[in-house]
Amino acid sequence: MNRLDKHWDLVNWVLTDVDDTLTCEGHLPPETLIALQALRAAGKKVVAVTGACAGWGDHIAQLWPVDAVLAENGAVIMEKKGGFLVRHGSTSMDTLLDNQQRLKAQVTEIISKYPALNFTLDQAYRVCEVAIDIGQNCAPVCPDIIEEVVNRIHALGANATASSIHINAWYGHHSKRITAEYFLKQQGLSDEQIQTQCCYVGDSPNDAEMFGWLANSVGVANIAKYWDKLSHKPSVVTTKPGGYGFAEFSEQLLSN
Repeated sequence: MNRLDKHWDLVNWVLTDVDDTLTCEGHLPPETLIALQALRAAGKKVVAVTGACAGWGDHIAQLWPVDAVLAENGAVIMEKKGGFLVRHGSTSMDTLLDNQQRLKAQVTEIISKYPALNFTLDQAYRVCEVAIDIGQNCAPVCPDIIEEVVNRIHALGANATASSIHINAWYGHHSKRITAEYFLKQQGLSDEQIQTQCCYVGDSPNDAEMFGWLANSVGVANIAKYWDKLSHKPSVVTTKPGGYGFAEFSEQLLSN
């Protein structure tokens, strides 16, 4: 990874995906936690922006060195305030759960046509999304099938994105980008400050909207497998994959 340009000196908010960005091949390297702690010790704010379930978001927000978690692609915000964890968002919990129940019935019918597809093992810990396993606890699913299923969910009028391990689907107007912008403005940042003081780190096509939004964006090395499919590409790419790449970037940022 080349040395970061001088303008990265202004970055004090690090927004990051989790799966295959902070983790690597299904594991959390110790280098990741060390990097997260080093960022916070240096006064940087760290926000996980993830498709992971609200249950995982609670765990990450409670126990990892982060300031907030935007879980289920922005459906739920979990923020540390005054030593306590506060959960909030732009949509009521009742609405999220009602929409999820309706979508789960529809997606159940869709995946019944694909014997290799199942809901993720963490589905019970989700409050908004319906998630399909495409490689986390199963053999990797054919990209053509993934694209076909995503298109069928879109035809329902729902949102759907594919990460490196899941297809995430939901009803609602939130997304990683929409909720991240909402959250940062709640913190008092202007549009100009968001562009100069914030960065995003990711690994797959469901991060493309964030890459396109923030001028300061980073792809860990494993993003190479999706490069030609990205509608927006990161401005910097690490030489190492997953959490090792995140640690590589963090070291560069702190030594810039």
